[in-house]
Amino acid sequence: MGSYFKMAVPEKAASEPGMDLPVVDLDVFLHNERDSPQVQAECKKAANAFITYGALVLHDSRVSEDDNTTFLDLLEDYFAQPEEELKKDERPELGYQIGVTLENTEKPKCAVDEPCLQVIERLDPAERPLDIKAHAPDPKCRFFWRMVEEPPYQTKFPGLNAENITPEAPHIRSRWTPVMNQWGSSMKNAVADLAGMTAVGLGLPAEAFSNAGRYGPHLLAPTASDLRKYGKKDSILAGFHTDLNFLTIHGRSRYPGLHIWARNTGKRIAVKIPPGNYLLVQAGKQLEHLTGGLIKAGYHEVVVSQATIDTIERRKVENPDRPLIRISSTFFWHLSSDYDLTPNAILAEQARRLRKEQFKLGKDEGNEVVYPPMKVGQQVQNELKHIALMA
Repeated sequence: MGSYFKMAVPEKAASEPGMDLPVVDLDVFLHNERDSPQVQAECKKAANAFITYGALVLHDSRVSEDDNTTFLDLLEDYFAQPEEELKKDERPELGYQIGVTLENTEKPKCAVDEPCLQVIERLDPAERPLDIKAHAPDPKCRFFWRMVEEPPYQTKFPGLNAENITPEAPHIRSRWTPVMNQWGSSMKNAVADLAGMTAVGLGLPAEAFSNAGRYGPHLLAPTASDLRKYGKKDSILAGFHTDLNFLTIHGRSRYPGLHIWARNTGKRIAVKIPPGNYLLVQAGKQLEHLTGGLIKAGYHEVVVSQATIDTIERRKVENPDRPLIRISSTFFWHLSSDYDLTPNAILAEQARRLRKEQFKLGKDEGNEVVYPPMKVGQQVQNELKHIALMA
């Protein structure tokens, strides 16, 4: 397998050369001795990819494209239901951390967050996201389905660890749990093993991150955008933001529109995950916090591009009976809510050195970020308040 997967570039940057994201092969880690040069090199590639880009493409031969297809079919059917049916699965009193979040509820944090707006200003105008300053709450829906191992202790954050909600409609309910658990388990296993690879690549024990996330409130988190209502070019489906968790992993969506930004270049990359056993993984805020900023949470947006519109038109012809709903096949891997989130001193020092090197190269990363010690659950609650999901 080649070391890199060529990413498609945005339409407006089509004259520029394509960008590469490293492809990390999880099979190497799973099927060879941990101290072998092959495994050590692959782990280093994973860590460097997150440091450099904030994202990577992951190959895992255990992942089934058919499972993702079945999952996408189910979620299209679910989100095609009337709003009054969806509202039965809404739990605002739990910060929407379980069940459904309806459209126009979640606000992109960057629309009002000064450091985030400064990130946008430092980007070349041709590489900036669609304008979010005047953007209303995101017109996307989401469902959170917990994929957890119950902790052998009483968590201090029960609201972040609530019981799952199963939809009521018979044509959904009969398929729901097996399909969600099948695809959710595939992505959870992949991202947990990648956390082990990343730890090794950073010079930590293989279990450092996976143990910290063993009892995390992991969420299979499909996001839905109704392309009949929001299918106009340059519509913002999910405004420019980072994720609050540790690692986010994506299966393939049926519709393009996800853009990510590479930390080292500031270039906007239109993501296209290859078919088969491939997944996209992005760094989140918990990983940034734990590494003292050596790895930065990856910025991304979901918008309606020309490629999205072309796919809509093709789906209308090829699948006329299917709902025109864009489903993101997404899983949020968290550290345990009661885990002490404190930057690793050695990695934080590396972060400071990298920051100085970047500055010498003319890449200003803005004011130095302070990462105060706190429980993971507190960090999550702080972030949820920023995006209007918790009072």
